[in-house]
Amino acid sequence: MSNYKIKDIPISERPREKLIDLGVENLSNSELLSIIIKCGIKNRNVNEVSLDILNKYSIDELKNISINDLMSINGIGMVKAIEVIASIEFGKRIFLYKEDKTKLECPKDIFEDARYFFDGKKQELFYCYYFNNRNAVLKKKCIFMGTNNKSVTHTREIFMEAYKVSATSIVCLHNHPSGDVTPSSEDINFTNHLIETGKIQGIPIIDHIIVGKDKYYSFYEDKNISN
Repeated sequence: MSNYKIKDIPISERPREKLIDLGVENLSNSELLSIIIKCGIKNRNVNEVSLDILNKYSIDELKNISINDLMSINGIGMVKAIEVIASIEFGKRIFLYKEDKTKLECPKDIFEDARYFFDGKKQELFYCYYFNNRNAVLKKKCIFMGTNNKSVTHTREIFMEAYKVSATSIVCLHNHPSGDVTPSSEDINFTNHLIETGKIQGIPIIDHIIVGKDKYYSFYEDKNISN
């Protein structure tokens, strides 16, 4: 096992100095991770710890890595795990950021706006977009988080939030972690139930969008919703 420390590496080869001299784009993944982790532990320098993480988890797996996953690596404690996860999440938000649009004109606009909420999630999430009578977004809210293949959503919570923000219409969204956006029989039955409840409440459901990785299904576009 190597016992060398970062200070034993020539200054020009240390990650922080390389970033300053060569630019961040010229650092390897392990060097970037070493800067985030900052230091190693006794008998394990920070570069070795970083390489252990990258050898165990692919870049794609790191997008949604948990604190416990990171803490399984020798040299990563709670604080370092939190810092790594926070850095990953911040990077995702920057990459996926789009200027918030007050008005979303069509299902594709809403899908593009909502993609970040569902990116990489392995369980079903159910979101609602609440609109006023000028079709401006009042609020976006996650109503329920489900298991790997099912979300249990109660109608009253959906409309309760609508009353809180004085919404005049609602668009519902949920993801299929499998990536297949074909509506299930449960999706269809629940959507029909929501539409009927919306008519009774005077707050119409104007669409229900199923989100996949790079595609979506819109009940409205498929003419399965009419108000």
